Amino acid sequence: MKLYIYILPLLFLTAVAYGENGTNNKSNVTNEGFDTNDITSIDLPDEVIYANLDAARSQILPNLGATAYSIGKQQIETMAQGGDAPFSQMLLRAPGVVQDSFGQVHVRGEHANLQYRINDVILPEGITGFGQELDPRFVDSMELITGSLPAQYGFRTAGIVDIRTKTGAFDSGGELGLYGGSYDTLRPSFEYGGSVGKLNFFIDGSYEQNGIGIENPTSNATPIHDDSTQFRSFLFLSYILDETSRVSLMASGSINTFQLPDTAGLPAGTAGDGVTPWTNTTFNSTNLNENQDEHNYYAVASFQKTVNNLNCQVSGFVRYSDVHYIPDPDGGDLYFNGVSCDVLRMVTTEGVQADSSLLINPQHTARFGVMFYNESLSAVNSTTTFSVDNNGDPISLLPAINDNQQQDALFYGAYLQDEWKIIPSLILNFGLRFDGYSAAISESQISPRINLIWEASSNTTLHAGYSKYFTPPPLETVNSSEITLYNGTANQPSVSLDDPVRAERADYFDAGISQKIIPELSVGLDGYYKACSNQLDDGYFGQTLIPSSFNYAQGLVMGVELTTSFVKDDFSSYANVSFSQDQGTEIDSAQFQFDSYTLSYISNHWINLDHEQLLSGSFGVSYTFKESIGETLVYADDIYGSGLCKDGVDANGNVIPNGAHVPAYDTINIGLEQSFKTWGKEKVKVRVDVVNLLDAIYLIRDGSGVGVNAPQYGQRRSIYGSLSYAF
Repeated sequence: MKLYIYILPLLFLTAVAYGENGTNNKSNVTNEGFDTNDITSIDLPDEVIYANLDAARSQILPNLGATAYSIGKQQIETMAQGGDAPFSQMLLRAPGVVQDSFGQVHVRGEHANLQYRINDVILPEGITGFGQELDPRFVDSMELITGSLPAQYGFRTAGIVDIRTKTGAFDSGGELGLYGGSYDTLRPSFEYGGSVGKLNFFIDGSYEQNGIGIENPTSNATPIHDDSTQFRSFLFLSYILDETSRVSLMASGSINTFQLPDTAGLPAGTAGDGVTPWTNTTFNSTNLNENQDEHNYYAVASFQKTVNNLNCQVSGFVRYSDVHYIPDPDGGDLYFNGVSCDVLRMVTTEGVQADSSLLINPQHTARFGVMFYNESLSAVNSTTTFSVDNNGDPISLLPAINDNQQQDALFYGAYLQDEWKIIPSLILNFGLRFDGYSAAISESQISPRINLIWEASSNTTLHAGYSKYFTPPPLETVNSSEITLYNGTANQPSVSLDDPVRAERADYFDAGISQKIIPELSVGLDGYYKACSNQLDDGYFGQTLIPSSFNYAQGLVMGVELTTSFVKDDFSSYANVSFSQDQGTEIDSAQFQFDSYTLSYISNHWINLDHEQLLSGSFGVSYTFKESIGETLVYADDIYGSGLCKDGVDANGNVIPNGAHVPAYDTINIGLEQSFKTWGKEKVKVRVDVVNLLDAIYLIRDGSGVGVNAPQYGQRRSIYGSLSYAF
């Protein structure tokens, strides 16, 4: 099956070559303002050719009928910490996005299920860890695409994070920066872009060390044992072959190390019968030394070609990702939890993606494409635990139990759709998508997609759509442990059932309106409803902080989003508010990860999903003062959440899984940036950011809930400063 991954691009390019040689007919018909004759002109400046190729690429994968929220460089600068913020913080400024621990976000009531694309090429999935390999510094603009997605989007469908990178084609130059402040944070960084002949390039890199790598499990201002180092780099190259084609290369690497924060005063767990080295001794929980190392590398090569009315792009990609959880070397995990697990997961991905559009006539544009990729997972697990008697009491310390696994999965998809301009103001986009995957089990689905877009006036646009979705489980989160290895030990699960994790199948409905009330003020309202079988979710089970997937037999997700923006001259503001309700019933896979009570309760009740947050909001305002010596930017923004789920209790004192929510939170951030003109285009920028201005103490998780194994608190008040020099 892997052979098709490499044959596919050859077949696609053969079709392109045939289209170029088989006809010399040209059309002056434009599609969304793009004239195909522009791209075939001769002796054009490289900047014009590059812009024309960008316009041609935008016709391959438009967001017809979907809801797209855009974030540009200006808005990145006006959020807390600017380009030095974690990438997840940029996403939190979009509607329907909910904050979770470990840098995770949830979009429209779904757990993960996000697809990242850079310059329209899918970013292969890596293992979810604490580190964030994407960096706002290389982002020129970003869209979060949600709702009823067109047929080109498959596999991960909660949201498409579509990134346009800085390229150096139009704005050459670079920047050196130094950022630091609270929690011993220090982050030097650089970026540089430019062009040499027909080659344009952009590169950036950063190194960060801080004392709050992941969320604090206590409400204290300073966590214990939470140091982190994070290195990230990104490279983009693009070379113009001729007026109708170019090749490009993207490559990235990130290396992250994290200490897992400690909690003082934890009661000791099982210490054994005298065999263990902790007998008659005290092991302080503040001395636990658990760590996690993460590595992510990927490379993507693309070829883009325009032939008459045909636009296409073919890309090949490879990726390597690993996460290594390292328990306390002195056995602290064993002392407090009765089990100590050394877990290493490694994933290698390779594949191709091909997308194209063909302008048939002024009324119809056909789009079609394919994608294949293969994943290989190696899991190396070494577990130390106790043997136990029939009462579950420890007998003796056992030698390490090795549970190593090797898995492979092939993901494949194809689509065909038509954009039909019924009248100039009314567009119907409809098509079919076929998706499948083959791993421990094999599944597939044909998914219809249909969207209607009506531009009722120059200020009013309405849309409505339906999409069928097929979402396979990420291979890297499927726990393939051989649970019988732990029979008779302290690590034996209370439930032995282990049905395979399956693909989620969903029916998704979406409708909305966008209205420009006055030229400066825009408002949008969007509603969605999703019903699915085998709803995917994941959680943290056991002592490691590596997520594992499972399914609910049925799931429901529904919500409403309101977005507003006001921009006038040097003043800008935005406000996003969303409501979401998310439910599931009956866990029907990987049941061994749960206790029998939780399984029994959920099999007979609908429960809230652990990532449900009923009400979420993001708000921001900024103003730029322009003076002869430079510019002064002042901003304030705010993130609000009504709280994620935790376990509740009924009138009889029985636990209700995910039956309550942690308290609401509201974090206000402010900042000031002053730029100074030196000579030419060179600038010096000085910036100060205050995160959580009011020093709010708020819970993200309280340690209870389905798939939640530890409390996490939001970051307390922090002050950061940066100095940068642009050249």
